[in-house]
Amino acid sequence: MIGLAGEPCVSAALQTTRPRLALLRDLREEGWPSMDLCADMLAEQLGAAEADRLALLDVCPPMRRRVQRLPGILRRRLAFNADRLLNRMWDYPRHVRKIVNDAELFHVADHSYAQLVHVLPAERAGVFCHDLDAFRCLLEPAREPRPRWFRAMARHILTGLQRAAVVFHSTRAVRDAILRHGIVDSARLVCAPYGFAPEFRPEPVAGKSAAAPYVLHVGSCIPRKRIDVLLGVFARLRQLLPALRLVKVGGEWTAEQRTLLAQPGMADGIDHVTGIDRHKLAALYRQARLVMMPSEAEGFGLPVLEALACGAIVLASDLPVFREVGGDVACYAPTGNVEAWTARALEILSDPDKAPLPSQRLKWAERFTWRQHARTITDAYMELLR
Repeated sequence: MIGLAGEPCVSAALQTTRPRLALLRDLREEGWPSMDLCADMLAEQLGAAEADRLALLDVCPPMRRRVQRLPGILRRRLAFNADRLLNRMWDYPRHVRKIVNDAELFHVADHSYAQLVHVLPAERAGVFCHDLDAFRCLLEPAREPRPRWFRAMARHILTGLQRAAVVFHSTRAVRDAILRHGIVDSARLVCAPYGFAPEFRPEPVAGKSAAAPYVLHVGSCIPRKRIDVLLGVFARLRQLLPALRLVKVGGEWTAEQRTLLAQPGMADGIDHVTGIDRHKLAALYRQARLVMMPSEAEGFGLPVLEALACGAIVLASDLPVFREVGGDVACYAPTGNVEAWTARALEILSDPDKAPLPSQRLKWAERFTWRQHARTITDAYMELLR
């Protein structure tokens, strides 16, 4: 049986004694698959493995579209972003005020929504800080200059995070960054690594295998993902391996990236895929000759774990965070070095046996589970009630 917010029904006694945790999600319309996945997996585990300790109130109001409905709006992306801003900073806080008495505990699933803490009882609220990108304009203004209104908004979000009683993070790398910038003290930090969804497993895909060999990248096209390196490496690989293709999952090409794609022989060798479900993504991981993650910074790097869980070979930038997630079962190349990346990728594509064994990759991935993720978060909230 299913109760409120999709939680399994339990005895009346448990329903009266369990504290209720409000899970405050990202707006679905924003389309952040990784943030939606983290919230989905937490909700699933709270409704199952942790149902005897916490009741779940799943909160995700629909986005109100105002600017996008105005006549004469030609730049759809600009209109969408204006509606995002209004919903994040005005509508969502108003919605939270209405339900604040319906729960004892509050979990903001994404740090870029930490402004919600300003309308919550901060002593019973927590925020999951996935990375520090949202605050880069404040922490490193020379690296990311922004107008005054944007910095004021970022400051409002950051001070919300700083008010929270507990701040969760997924890796030591994020913890170190939080402490280095003096955002919150160590006593309020709790490490809760991600897991991988059940779709990501090594079983073969039914039907025919891929018609052509391909390398795979999963993620957005924002600057820190170093898509320029990805495209540069692929261009060189294809000169040596003409049948090789690149499958790019997620993101929208930037103007600079489209310029790179305009080079001869590039665009016709690339398949850009968006909006696919986890089953299809898992199939892409399984059939990929190599999963490449050339990012220069990450909070966790969930595609690394997902790929390893599917038995895929991973080549990632040699970052502490990727070493933390991929251990000795992923392969690494120097960040931003196209020549070194090309040489390492060519070595693996020519002889996959030079990568760690599939059994080693799978065993390592099993260390990360959403069940443990939810248990760690639940433990932290139960401490707040003592």
